[in-house]
Amino acid sequence: MKWQHVQQNWTAFYEAIVEKWPEVDETDLDEIDGDQRAFVAYLAEATGQEPSEIREELREWLAGEIPSDVVMDPMHDNHSIALSGKYVGEGEDEYADDARFGDDDENPNDGDD
Repeated sequence: MKWQHVQQNWTAFYEAIVEKWPEVDETDLDEIDGDQRAFVAYLAEATGQEPSEIREELREWLAGEIPSDVVMDPMHDNHSIALSGKYVGEGEDEYADDARFGDDDENPNDGDD
């Protein structure tokens, strides 16, 4: 993943950030608001490590996959839906109800709501 993914979905990454760096406080993360330099400086202060060490840890962390809780975040989902608009026919709305394509629950109480 790239820092851009983190910055665009900053609050959705809180859980993953706290998991990686338990010393951080979510209130402080609110103030950082996705600013990478501020985040590195904050982590250096919170952990007592050198900024160069933090940058290396951050590089390794970014080499991983986007955490599933971020992918499932409504902001990320809505962004993905908006991007899918290029596959939706002209005059259709990518946010429209798609019940006609799935189970319209013709058989109530069959467990598939």
